[in-house]
Amino acid sequence: MKKKDVVLVTGASGYLGGRLCHMLLNGGYHVKAFVRRTSDLSSLPQPTDGDGTLEFVFGDVTDYQSLLQACSGCHVIFHVAALVEPWLPDPSRFISVNVGGLKNVLKAYKETGTIEKIVYTSSFFALGPTDGYIADETQTHSGKFFCTEYEKSKAIADKVALDAASEGIPIVPVYPGVIYGPGKVTAGNVIARMIIERFNWRLPGYIGQANDRFSFSHVDDVVDGHIAAMNKGKPGERYLLTGENASFKEVFDIAAIITHTKRPSFGIPLLIIEAYGWLSVLFSKLTGKLPLISPPTVCVLRHQWAYSCDKAKEELDYHPRSLKEGLSEVLPWLKSLGLIKY
Repeated sequence: MKKKDVVLVTGASGYLGGRLCHMLLNGGYHVKAFVRRTSDLSSLPQPTDGDGTLEFVFGDVTDYQSLLQACSGCHVIFHVAALVEPWLPDPSRFISVNVGGLKNVLKAYKETGTIEKIVYTSSFFALGPTDGYIADETQTHSGKFFCTEYEKSKAIADKVALDAASEGIPIVPVYPGVIYGPGKVTAGNVIARMIIERFNWRLPGYIGQANDRFSFSHVDDVVDGHIAAMNKGKPGERYLLTGENASFKEVFDIAAIITHTKRPSFGIPLLIIEAYGWLSVLFSKLTGKLPLISPPTVCVLRHQWAYSCDKAKEELDYHPRSLKEGLSEVLPWLKSLGLIKY
């Protein structure tokens, strides 16, 4: 894509979307940041940052007319917007945002006529668990069981994206792993949230087991992967933007090494965490504050989610950093914000 192309980023105020806007602006693109009027815009760049230009466009992916207006004159859409929570009191919102939002993007593509490519941010959850093996892009979700409503919505949306590709729509689905790194401490930044709990002694032990592999992706690597998907990605091809496969036990051990602090001396049984999750959900219903841990989260922890990003390395020149390298950036950043002490 040419540097002066107009690029729309849905979900621009989110954890990943904000970092993507920064990178695109530095790359010289005209970025249309699609945000809700109630969104926190503090993580977004100033319109004068970088070599490109930034334009705020207000609306919602579930509001088709606002999305269609935002797409006007655009050459590329990064559809990053998603509802990323392990649990919500109204689970129907996952379908309306994560599936309905994608359908609206595809409808807008057909109506505008100027869009050359759609880079769609899916999730490793869309491919399903990998108990006992490491999966690649050939895996599709069985659809027989879902740990979370979020997982279900992303699996359904994945089929919508692949069906659109088969119809000739130039969509490139990308699948990040567990995203972590500097930026907003949101539900999508689960590693930062767990480290904060750990170093404030609200999470005294390990969560899960040593063999519960997850694929961890540094947010800036994922951003690089998105831009590479725009420039090099083949429409209809899937790309895993994952990283090192490790357990949460290893995350805490690496964090202890980096900070020269003691490792946790015990593991918290998942049954206890699940009981705490039920209490957290009950408390959430009373207060309206979403829980850090919920029973669906525990279900996720009972499975393995390990993936290979070899295809992205080969076709997109994707080079994810190691978990140790990434955490060496995250821990000082959290300390500088006063969120942890060590």
